[in-house]
Amino acid sequence: MAHRFLARRIWTLSVNELRCLPSSTATVASSSFSTSLHSVPNRASFLAPSRSPAVSHASLRRVSFNVQDNEDFTERVINSDLPVLVDFHAQWCGPCKILGPRLEKAVAKKKGRVAMAKVDIDDHTDLAIEYGVSAVPTVIAMRGGDVVDRFVGIKDDDQLDSFVSKVIGQ
Repeated sequence: MAHRFLARRIWTLSVNELRCLPSSTATVASSSFSTSLHSVPNRASFLAPSRSPAVSHASLRRVSFNVQDNEDFTERVINSDLPVLVDFHAQWCGPCKILGPRLEKAVAKKKGRVAMAKVDIDDHTDLAIEYGVSAVPTVIAMRGGDVVDRFVGIKDDDQLDSFVSKVIGQ
């Protein structure tokens, strides 16, 4: 656990924080690495996230959100002006871990015409029961607070794209 926290902290250091290190700290830090990274700018470029033209993780985060409680679900899903795909999943579910990123990618392709809510069934059992979720992953499409479509299980990318297109009316 401590290793993950340390690795996460190192990864989140910005280039500016690395450049602001005192010279004595920079020397100690560079001598503690067994790699050939000798100076702070080299380490900063090593730790900086890549700038690829593909769909970035930041844009994927904006198209989906985690439901926090029943009020949040009502506000962001039922009262939404956009159609919303509700992904009922669980942390322990292997197929959910495969479907989630694929579904986010399909939603991101629609560029703001559909939203995606993620509901962990272990945290929000009442919502899962209310919407008749008996297996995960279950994806429910909602428009204007009403369920318009649903599927259970994993789908390939083409099936997900057609499902999302059908939900937004294309």
